[in-house]
Amino acid sequence: MQFTGRVWKFGDNINTDEIIPARYLNTSDPAELAKHCMEDADPDFPGKLTPGDIIVAGQNFGCGSSREHAPIALKAAGIACVIAGSFARIFYRNSFNMGLPILECPEAAVRIAEGTMVAVELDSGVITLAGNAGTLIAQPIPPFMRNLISAGGLMNYVREKMET
Repeated sequence: MQFTGRVWKFGDNINTDEIIPARYLNTSDPAELAKHCMEDADPDFPGKLTPGDIIVAGQNFGCGSSREHAPIALKAAGIACVIAGSFARIFYRNSFNMGLPILECPEAAVRIAEGTMVAVELDSGVITLAGNAGTLIAQPIPPFMRNLISAGGLMNYVREKMET
């Protein structure tokens, strides 16, 4: 599985309230959540985002409350994947359960500038920076987690397994 997209940069400790503000948690409609994705971290972000874009962030991305709304909002907004130095544990699991690809790569937050085009290969963890700017190696996603992503999340994965 491979993605290519433009990078949007965020710092350390981006919490779930910044990913999807609590004032929008009265809905679980992915399209509605997408309209407000990351707006407390960058009020203009929803309007700047193009489907297929990639978020690169520092340490502890997704900290705070353990709401599934956060990865749903990112995925529904069209974020192809999130690359961060590290993820909050519950956000990490929720992302795979919701089918949002994420990669851990501490070097990415340092080396990748906002606006850079990158190609991400989930199977190998290779991140290729445009313009021959080099490659980075993220921690590869385990096969089972890749299966969850391919299925579109845990519920779809279970449905597929029950049908076979």
